Amino acid sequence: MLEPYELDLLRRCIALSREAVEAGDNPFGSVLADGDGNVLREERNRVATSGDVTAHPELALAAWASGHLTPGERSRATLYTSAEHCPMCAAAQVWSGVGRLVFVLSGPTVRELKPVDGPAIDLSSREVISRSNVPISVFGPVEELQDEASAVFGLWPVSRSSLG
Repeated sequence: MLEPYELDLLRRCIALSREAVEAGDNPFGSVLADGDGNVLREERNRVATSGDVTAHPELALAAWASGHLTPGERSRATLYTSAEHCPMCAAAQVWSGVGRLVFVLSGPTVRELKPVDGPAIDLSSREVISRSNVPISVFGPVEELQDEASAVFGLWPVSRSSLG
């Protein structure tokens, strides 16, 4: 069960995914919050606009956390995101030690909304995380925000080469 403030943070992720689409990018947005729910940093996808296929918001936030938070702060932090991590971002969360992941749309739902037209790895974030030795709590998909998050994909006119 999520707290009301967590639904607000997920709505911010959806808003960031909309901002990404409006900027000509892929519809993904994420927020990193500390153990008390305070927003530390937020990011949107920048794959198309940067030309960097690894410019996923979750990867950027995991990297930021690694450089700016202590291991204890990272373990108490939560990464909120509009859609489930790809395997690269799930691994980045493991390496950074951010202790919790909450996402709105599942990977299979994202693939239904926009089938991949390039390289893909069909592993869930749970599977990647479960094979690590880092305790990370995973919560999602969040049913009550599915329609809102899915609607952003309808605004996305660009073809993408990866689930970023």
